[in-house]
Parts: sequence; structure tokens; C-alpha cells
Amino acid sequence: MEMHQIRYFLAVSETLNLTKAAKRCKVAQPSLTRAIKTLETELGGELLRRERALSHLTELGLRMLPMLRQCYEAAEAAKTVAASISKGESAPLSVAVSRTLVLGRFAPALRELSEALPGLQLQLHRASGGEIAEFLKSGAAELAIAGPLSEVWSRLDAFPLFEEPFSLVVSQTHRLADSNRAEFKDIASESFLTNIGCEMTEELRASLKTKGIFDAATHEVATQDDLLTLVKANLGVAIIPVGTVEANELCRIPLEGLNLVRKVFVYTVSGRHRGIACATLLNMLRAADWGLAEERRSRMKD
Repeated sequence: MEMHQIRYFLAVSETLNLTKAAKRCKVAQPSLTRAIKTLETELGGELLRRERALSHLTELGLRMLPMLRQCYEAAEAAKTVAASISKGESAPLSVAVSRTLVLGRFAPALRELSEALPGLQLQLHRASGGEIAEFLKSGAAELAIAGPLSEVWSRLDAFPLFEEPFSLVVSQTHRLADSNRAEFKDIASESFLTNIGCEMTEELRASLKTKGIFDAATHEVATQDDLLTLVKANLGVAIIPVGTVEANELCRIPLEGLNLVRKVFVYTVSGRHRGIACATLLNMLRAADWGLAEERRSRMKD
């Protein structure tokens, strides 16, 4: 299997037309067709069903597409990184990150990316779940890191990274601060602080209702920093992902019967060209051992 074969296949998968794919790849159509057939022979089946204007990927083609795309992008990223290091070229990258995610989790990957691409020009956006999708749609961000997005868009590629369970957070002066665990009945009379920018807000509210907490007083804030500040001031309690809490003056308490977990994904747009910095960071994030990273973070806190 050679890189030019994969490149030709990716062009065919996007155009579903051999003539257009050959033109995009700047090769003669017979050469492209031979390369695709050779690739099909290696993979043991047809990748493309050729039916004139109705050409489409076969089941094998659909299965192979994400893997071959990742393979090609990784190879291109490796070549471009090497060239960028020697030439000192710039590598712009626009990333959108959920406001409820702790950026420290991703700092090692960004540092590694900066070392690999000395010309890295990072533009970092903090956004809510709805804003994340708009950043990707408009092209204002090449890559995004967030929890589940409420907006469904067929062109979003979502790659899972890690999961974060939710827990109760109170101030150090709260009556539950010294508790090892808490139950929903312990917080039924509390005021709840809710971050309306969190991707899991509606799921959290539904979870509280299933536990019989319907009419709790709530304070709504727009940022995680404001929520944590108000929790510290003992204006209420909050139920947030465990990875969110890195500040002092707060106590994190496991809540019995709370089965709420946030899955964190890295998002890109399918079919859109990924710059070298975007492709490299995507590969780094997907290859990272997030369990080991969390263990290291816990040791550093201790």
C-alpha cells in the first residue's frame, strides 16, 4: 500500500467521480484507476461501486475511509513537521475548547505540538457547547474539544478522548465539607449553582428531577470561573465534572446515586482540509493515554 494510492482513494471518496478525482490529484484517469484497483486487490474487495453518476463507496470503502484518512494525514503530518522544523515555517491553528474543561489537561499536548512545530501560531477560543459547533461550521476553529454537542451535524467527526463522572462541590466552610460521601437528601434544601454554558446542563437537571429534587433554588451563571467563585463564597452547591475542580477552598464529595458522566471528544469537520498543526494535534490527542495523564495530575495535587 502506497501513499499515492491512499491519496487517490480519498479524492475519489470525496468526489465519487474518477474524472474529478484524477483532475484534483493532477494525474491521468487511467493511472488513478489502476492505483485504486491495486489498492482494492490489497484490501481484498471493491472500495467503489462505479455506476456513472451514481458511484458510491462500498461497505468496505466506508469502513476503510476513516483509517486510510488517518494514515494519510499522519504521514503528511510527519513530512510537514520535519520540513517545518528545518525551515522554521509558521503553522497556524485555531482551537475551540469548552469553557467547562480544564485547559491544564491539554497543556502537555500543546507543548509537545509547539516543540514539533516551532512556527506554531495558536488561536484558542473558549466557548459553550452551542458556540463550539458554530466555530467549527464557520471555519473559525479547525479543531474543538468539548463534551457532547446538542446540535447534530452530519459533517462533524467526533473522536472520544476520556470520561469524567460528576460529583458534588461545596465550599470548605459548608456543613458537608468534611463528609466522605453525600446523598441527594442531604442537598435537597440547598441552592444549586448551574453553569448554563455546560454541555451537560439539561442532563444534570433531568438527573436531579429523577432524584425527587424538583423545586430547588438555583443560581445560573455563564462561566465555570463564576460558578466556582460563588461556590467558594458559599452561595450554593454545584454538581460538576470531577476534572473541573483544580482550585483551593473547594471540597469535592462523591454523591450517592449520581450516575452522570461527561464524555469528552475532539471534533473536526469531515471532508475539510486539515492544516499540519490541526492534523498533528488531532493525532496526539487521540494517541494520548488519558488515564495515565489523570493519574499524574492526581499525584501532583497530592
